[in-house]
Amino acid sequence: MLISRADGRHNAAMSRYSALVQRLGHQRWFATMGRWITPLDRWLQRRTRGKLTTAGWHPLPYLLITTTGRRTGQPRTQPLLYARDGDDYVVVGSNWGQAHHPAWTANLLARPDAVVSVDGRAAPVRAVLAEGEDRERLLTELARVWPAYRTYQRRAAGRDLRVFRLTTN
Repeated sequence: MLISRADGRHNAAMSRYSALVQRLGHQRWFATMGRWITPLDRWLQRRTRGKLTTAGWHPLPYLLITTTGRRTGQPRTQPLLYARDGDDYVVVGSNWGQAHHPAWTANLLARPDAVVSVDGRAAPVRAVLAEGEDRERLLTELARVWPAYRTYQRRAAGRDLRVFRLTTN
């Protein structure tokens, strides 16, 4: 784990690390690995109150979203990268570029009330599916956080990635 340093070396090291991870994000093997690691990542983030991921500590903004299963009614938690739009969180259902939507997006469409946890702090949110120009603008903001979202969009077999605005209640 890196510790912040007054001389700025921490920021330079984290910038290089972020750039490397963002470049790797475009690779198919990285997406495949990500699908396999996500359950472990979810467990680790819950146990450390959002302080650690399977990648260790990293500067990319991530949250845990807990939705209600549309069929089971049970809570379902998923780690996601996010962007901010004012006070709102913005997330995308990329599913690593697979042809089908991730289950958590269908859960939000059925029941838009959810809970996000950022840095161990939980907050209730209400999800709204972004459409039209707003969707494109928000997807551009998300691609600034994780450029591979554009690659995932191309791989998604014509499926439009669902983009959600999460507004705290």
